Amino acid sequence: MKKIIALAIISITSLSACEKSGPEPTEGPNLHPAAYEETSPEITGILIKKADREMVLVSHGRRMRYYNVDLGFEPEGDKRIQGDGRTPEGTYRINRKNPQSNFFLSIGLDYPNARDIAEARALGKAPGGDIFIHGQGRWGRNRSGTDWTEGCIAITDDEMKEVFRLVQIGTPVTILP
Repeated sequence: MKKIIALAIISITSLSACEKSGPEPTEGPNLHPAAYEETSPEITGILIKKADREMVLVSHGRRMRYYNVDLGFEPEGDKRIQGDGRTPEGTYRINRKNPQSNFFLSIGLDYPNARDIAEARALGKAPGGDIFIHGQGRWGRNRSGTDWTEGCIAITDDEMKEVFRLVQIGTPVTILP
């Protein structure tokens, strides 16, 4: 598993070589000590480990911030079709930010990709869409630790404020089983 995580971090780092820097300064209990600088680290990737219910923000191969996450209501296995309650596995990119989300704030993943679409079509189904990393909003409030989403990744609203500010459109996201 350590080898897979190391490869995922290397993959995130290599995918993000052209990313822009610039988030504002921040601090907090989940901040890597090396990040206590005048400016926040450039987040070059996000690693989500479903089995550990953990999301890590990565800066040039270094793990910078950690968050506990809630997943889809059927968290085991890769998302195959719309409505299965699973969180997808694979590599995606942040493709949009929604400051008006029903789930406080949200950042969207470019799910489904060509592989996801082909797998769903082979089953004669639709792959679904609208997979986000989001806060809890009014639906998830006080539900932390229960895997309650439709396939998204949920963190607390306060954590989502930080992630929303730090993560840029185009950031790669690797979701491991």
